[in-house]
Amino acid sequence: MDYVKYEKLHENARLPTQATSGSTGLDIYALEDVAMHIGDILAIRTGLKLDLSNLPKGADVQIRSRSGLSLNHGIVVLNSPGTIDRDYRGEVKVILMNHGNYLYKIRAGDKIAQLVIGMSIKLPWLPGEVSEDTDRGTGGFNSTGR
Repeated sequence: MDYVKYEKLHENARLPTQATSGSTGLDIYALEDVAMHIGDILAIRTGLKLDLSNLPKGADVQIRSRSGLSLNHGIVVLNSPGTIDRDYRGEVKVILMNHGNYLYKIRAGDKIAQLVIGMSIKLPWLPGEVSEDTDRGTGGFNSTGR
């Protein structure tokens, strides 16, 4: 059986919650009050440690921005998605950046990001010539937007 084992590092730590039965992501919560000034990059504590060793091999936990925080306040997960590997055992922290135009205050218990369990595929890497014979070819950034 697959499951995530957790440990609360603080009595006020909140477990991730699913907002609706159709939600893929689980909301995760700030442990402490934090003031985010314009341009700040901060690691926000959740007060939780996870043991993911009971997930299938190749599984990880991804930390993603919350759309409302991003759109309404410019608060984003900077390394989105952040990755929590199966063998990491430290406190889960969320790296947030204030891209907004004003001071943003996070209160203990606020939803700060969403957690999604995902799978990655590990494949061998083989040397060889890479064909450019595709519709896109070597076209880079914005080459398909014209």
